Amino acid sequence: MTIETLATQGRDRIHTGLAGIDVQRLKSMRNEGLRSCFNHLEDTKYRLEFTARIRGREYINDAAARTINSTWYTLETLQGGIIWIVDACEMPGDYSRLVPPALRKVRMLLVVGSGEDLMHHTFRGIIPTIECCETMGDALQMAYQYESVDEVKVVYSPACYNGFPTYQLGEKFRREVNEL
Repeated sequence: MTIETLATQGRDRIHTGLAGIDVQRLKSMRNEGLRSCFNHLEDTKYRLEFTARIRGREYINDAAARTINSTWYTLETLQGGIIWIVDACEMPGDYSRLVPPALRKVRMLLVVGSGEDLMHHTFRGIIPTIECCETMGDALQMAYQYESVDEVKVVYSPACYNGFPTYQLGEKFRREVNEL
């Protein structure tokens, strides 16, 4: 694998991959005390996880990004245009930190559930298309049908904690993508 190939994968995948290599090396250390410190570390699921490529469009499962900061990292890290799927959240947050990357990259915002008012208020005039969807399946259908002149990725990055465990959200996204 060449450095150019790595570079096209994106910084997030390089960093995650290198961290995974470090974890594996640490787990194989000879010193039992040090090795036991790292044996509980597992692969990070649902964090910038490639799910599928459908009609040339990547679907990225970022269900673990349940804070504004982690979603900011996702939006900053990914290259190209983004169709961003978020969960409607009852708890208010300061989404203004997400405006700069959204302005540069997000082509469409799909809000799953009720509570789109906060997203509409924050991103009106920033993101060209903002839609409210009842279900994840509805959001994915809208993303699937979205026509774009540039290459876009469909990214599920909830940006808030909605009470459901991360694995449930991540598996639901994966299931729904596989049904497209």
